[in-house]
Amino acid sequence: MACGSRRVTIQLVNEETGPETKGPKLFRGQNYKAIRAACLDEGILFRDPYFPAGPDALGYDQLGPHSEKAKGVEWKRPHEFCTEPQFICEDMSRTDVCQGRLGNCWFLAAAASLTLYPRLLSRVVPPGQGFQRGYAGVFHFQLWQFGRWVDVVVDDRLPVCEGKLMFVRSDQRNEFWAPLLEKAYAKLHGSYEVMRGGHMNEAFVDFTGGVGEVLYLKKDTPNPPGLFSILRHALAKESLVGATALSDRGEYRTEDGLVKGHAYSVTGTHKVSLGFTKVRLLRLRNPWGRVEWNGAWSDSCPRWDALPTEWRDALLVKKEDGEFWMELLDFFRHFDTVQICSLSPEVLGPSPAGGGWHIHTFQGRWVRGFNSGGSQPGAETFWTNPQFRLTLLEPDEEDEEEDGSLRCWGAAGARGPARGARTPKCTVLLSLIQRNQRRLRAQGLRYLTVGFHVFQIPEELLGLWDSPRSRAHLSGLLRADRSPFCARRDVSRRCRLRPGHYLVVPSAARAGDEADFTLRVFSERRHTAMEVDDVISADLHALMVPYIPLELELQQLFQELAGEEEELGAPQLQVLLSIALEPARTHAQTPREIGLRTCEQLLQCFGHGGSLDLYHFQQLWGHLLEWQATFDKFDEDASGTMNSYELRLALNAAGMGGWGDVTQSLRGRRGRSKVQGNTRKERNSRADSLEKTLMLEKIEVTDQQEDSGGDGWMQVATFS
Repeated sequence: MACGSRRVTIQLVNEETGPETKGPKLFRGQNYKAIRAACLDEGILFRDPYFPAGPDALGYDQLGPHSEKAKGVEWKRPHEFCTEPQFICEDMSRTDVCQGRLGNCWFLAAAASLTLYPRLLSRVVPPGQGFQRGYAGVFHFQLWQFGRWVDVVVDDRLPVCEGKLMFVRSDQRNEFWAPLLEKAYAKLHGSYEVMRGGHMNEAFVDFTGGVGEVLYLKKDTPNPPGLFSILRHALAKESLVGATALSDRGEYRTEDGLVKGHAYSVTGTHKVSLGFTKVRLLRLRNPWGRVEWNGAWSDSCPRWDALPTEWRDALLVKKEDGEFWMELLDFFRHFDTVQICSLSPEVLGPSPAGGGWHIHTFQGRWVRGFNSGGSQPGAETFWTNPQFRLTLLEPDEEDEEEDGSLRCWGAAGARGPARGARTPKCTVLLSLIQRNQRRLRAQGLRYLTVGFHVFQIPEELLGLWDSPRSRAHLSGLLRADRSPFCARRDVSRRCRLRPGHYLVVPSAARAGDEADFTLRVFSERRHTAMEVDDVISADLHALMVPYIPLELELQQLFQELAGEEEELGAPQLQVLLSIALEPARTHAQTPREIGLRTCEQLLQCFGHGGSLDLYHFQQLWGHLLEWQATFDKFDEDASGTMNSYELRLALNAAGMGGWGDVTQSLRGRRGRSKVQGNTRKERNSRADSLEKTLMLEKIEVTDQQEDSGGDGWMQVATFS
């Protein structure tokens, strides 16, 4: 708690320890080792009660219980339709992942890329599992979800149709790690069908906990400098790399053997020499396990004959396995995006000084009518969006940029030289993730269009930033950068900013859209970051009310109700205020009595020992008149009510700020924390607003931590 001559601030501290120190979270509380031991003791095979084999596990629409595609599906364990099933046959490889009837090529292409790096794969697919010794029909996998690893347990009953696996399969038909991994991902999100359609970076991040970036390839640039080096650099650093050929009419095969609207893994790069010409080649893989590029440098292309035998033998595999080589220029003509994800952002550029990245992670939520203000900085509601203050302290070392650095790529991968390249800059990578939206697909929800803006805070405004009145200055800030706004789970942007102070404002494109989000901040050098709304502040000057003598009639009413004790209790104060505030209540469209509990709050704020004397009532009355004037100012339609957005502005104007979990919890205390899917506004009457004002007037922060879906925060004790 900080005190100054004009302002009091309380910083809410997230006391949750780093997720990595806790180990993986058990999904649904299921412990793999305990379940396996119990099944072995009882001599039974595990049947998962949280993801039972049946129609609901398949899906809700095209794979719904009564759909055509769900007919004839049986759930079988591998040994029931396969001789000598194996969890892993020798080593895992990219040919282990072949797509089935589910449109989840994005997931499978990412899984195929993962097999290139055994160290990464062993985190997702823990070793020591199999169908032989100790088999109990239970397996487990670990996936990263919004800030921590989650251990997901599944049984091995898989959907089978006509004796064959319905979904992903291995090129080696008796290998089952990939189908079981797919089942674990389906369980985590609710069904197999929710996996239909997606972007590779989503699976990349879930497999590594890394940060993804998307490069959008421009067709008007015939040979993008640095792209080959970027891909080679990323693969050498164990990044997961994919490419997509976009389509506006779904998946379809072209004459060249490529599939538009489809995701491919990028699994290798190589330079070969033909005479005096150097050719840059990329190796790609179709997750179908078939259908390959048939152009230059394809498996049957005669150009391979011009290479030395040892090169040809090392690179070329003439087999219909979905994998092929293609020249960089052809790749650029046919593909639209490159997606790169790494264990740490340093694989996307030169290694930062000191060898590590400084990381901050924030959890938040956009709530309709409260802090979902849309993406247009000129809109009245924009500055109600969540805000994060970022201070970049040290510029990057001024090394000569490598050919493979992503620093030369602008917004959304649009290439362009960094402006002011000789000016010291700080590299910061911002990653915005929508939480849990895929899980809600069965309810008709889709990913929102989201992104973020970055504004520079001038030095002269820093002293005002903890003040509730700081929002009055926001509209004048200069924008330093912005991400693309797109309907993806993950939206990232690598920014090159001068040392200084910045405001990061994540938002949905449309005001009123609701979603949970995770914001991650990575920088090569030291930085500080905090959520602006974590600061509960009170402007003491604004809260000071000049002495206003009581009208004689009101003073006489006080003395009549106070009696010989010359002090009011809560019931007497309720009667007095009901009479004194009657004119304001009469003109309201939805009048509401001042509640007894609200009067008890007033006594706690202004009285002593549960009662109120005349002197302290004069102070209270001055505040009430001030609050009523502020209410009337922001109640523009004179309805006697205001929505959460108007209430937020009114409280700021009254000198009180602090809009993170505190005000959302106040909003929820009236039973409206979960807004239904309509456009009706939540309204707050004068009495509602008075109650919430008092909660911020007298607030205590206890040391009891409340667990809110994994988000650590300090419990706020309020009075109701």
